[in-house]
Amino acid sequence: MAEPRAAVRAAGRRLMRRGARGVRGKIGRRLLMYIAILGPGMITANAGNDAGGIATFASVGAEFGYSLLWILIPITISLGIVQEMCARMGAVTGKGLADLIREQFGVRWTALVMLALLIANAGVTVSEFVGIAAATELFHVPRFVSVPLAAVLIWWLVVKGSYQRVERVFLLMSLVFLGYIISAFLSRPDWGAVAVGLVKPSFRFEHAFVFTFVAVVGTTISPYMQVFVQSSVVEKGITADEYGKTKVDVWAGTIFAILIVFFIVVSTASTLHRAGIQVTNAGDAARALSPLAGRYAETLFAVGLFGASMLAAGVLPLATAYSISEALGFEKGVSRSFREAPIFLGTFTFLVGVGAAIAVIPNLPLIRVLLVTQVINGLLLPVVLFAVLRLVNKRELMGQYVNGPLYNLAAWLTAIIVTLLSLLYIAITLFPGLMRS
Repeated sequence: MAEPRAAVRAAGRRLMRRGARGVRGKIGRRLLMYIAILGPGMITANAGNDAGGIATFASVGAEFGYSLLWILIPITISLGIVQEMCARMGAVTGKGLADLIREQFGVRWTALVMLALLIANAGVTVSEFVGIAAATELFHVPRFVSVPLAAVLIWWLVVKGSYQRVERVFLLMSLVFLGYIISAFLSRPDWGAVAVGLVKPSFRFEHAFVFTFVAVVGTTISPYMQVFVQSSVVEKGITADEYGKTKVDVWAGTIFAILIVFFIVVSTASTLHRAGIQVTNAGDAARALSPLAGRYAETLFAVGLFGASMLAAGVLPLATAYSISEALGFEKGVSRSFREAPIFLGTFTFLVGVGAAIAVIPNLPLIRVLLVTQVINGLLLPVVLFAVLRLVNKRELMGQYVNGPLYNLAAWLTAIIVTLLSLLYIAITLFPGLMRS
């Protein structure tokens, strides 16, 4: 009897191993499937954590400590909703945002939205090359060498590459933000104060506070992000039937991006704010990584800032090229040649060239330039948001994929609050006596 029992036990173990392998195989296949769908949503959300974003969030932590962390909760919801609406429109209609605006609202609305996007994107493109300059100067490489080389590299990647290659490179660049997560834990923050900052809203009617507040909104929910995510979904060929996986991509990208923001603020609050250091240059912001890298903090920060700036310096001109081409009805796509899409690639080339040319101007106040461009984003964002909301709620355009009541409420609240913030900032800028300085 012993031998049959041993044989049964051995067979049982073999079946269990096969079952475990099968389960692991299913989990592995599912994980690979979700990794494979990462693309437009992950790239777009993380492009918001660009040079201007890092400067803004580092300034938030350095100046206000943990007190502004609470804003990250509503911003996560708002960013996810806005990105998801645009991705959904791309999948359902097969058209980009500017294309839909032109078709549905006519020339005047198109001109207004395109002007807002052009102003915002041109300014932020400059800021990305400023970020590249700031990063390479930490390595003692002058900007008049590094910026033109970076511009040529970005131009070559997009103009000579395919969509798949561009997407893979952009996703790889998103990994540079992981250093802030480790640094946040190593800096030993007051986690109790962090928790209070997350759940206790605070607002000050002061010019500096409102400036920073609008900059945070502007750098997190930037106008170009809506154009890029929708055009990327269209170019990737995603349809309404396949949209479920893209929705996961959008929300995964949003959560990852805001987590990075959280750790940047925690890192700078627990190092710079604690020491009373304000962020006036890239070296100041680099000190937030000192718990992780010690004397190599500047090096690590420079690598992260360079990667983040390169990512956005590619995404921003692309978003602008998509919007201009769609608005005017021209051929577009990174897989096209100059002969097939001259306006699209010409616009991209022009913005890269102008952004790089301005960024090499000597004695530019780098951090201030980065912050101001994010405020411009915040001020122009309502124009794009209201256009998106009108489009996504057109049943003849979206069919069953229009917003539901609760979703619509959250989306309209986002647009209204952003508009009120923009008007508040304009008011205190024009009439500084309204608030304490």
